[in-house]
Amino acid sequence: MTPPLSALIFVTGGARSGKSRFAEEKAQQLGGEQVTYLATAQAFDTEMQERIGRHRADRPASWHTVEEPLEVARVLHTLQAPVVLLDCLSLWVSNAVLRGDSEEMILRAAAELLETQRQRGGTLIAVTNEVGLGIVPDNALARHYRDVLGRVDQAVAAASDEAYLLVSGLPLRLK
Repeated sequence: MTPPLSALIFVTGGARSGKSRFAEEKAQQLGGEQVTYLATAQAFDTEMQERIGRHRADRPASWHTVEEPLEVARVLHTLQAPVVLLDCLSLWVSNAVLRGDSEEMILRAAAELLETQRQRGGTLIAVTNEVGLGIVPDNALARHYRDVLGRVDQAVAAASDEAYLLVSGLPLRLK
């Protein structure tokens, strides 16, 4: 099924589940060379720099990349590409939590992101991690992060036109 002209596609899964690769393939199918990759990762150490480098190398060179760790809705509003791949909500929420944003602020920012996408049109593919399937974290910060990300993911999934869960590289269509 081809998504409508204005669509929100939600892609979730665990670490190394294949969600970014799946989202990139979906973006390529829908937008070809007219894709903007909206990256939220920050390279605080060498290992993360290497991860970001691998992600860059995996993307088509023709795609435009915008790096924005926090002001995602503001940047999305300025993008003209018919397909935007946001990778990822989980790092975006982590960045906001570590900045000290309250849960209410983060949920408002997520609502603003959804409203911006509705107004902007085009297709937004939002990638996120499913962090609620494991054990309960042993510290308050990790539990807070898990809870806030879970609420953001629920809001984005509910608003989505399509939603996928990736497990071991295999996509399961949720809606």
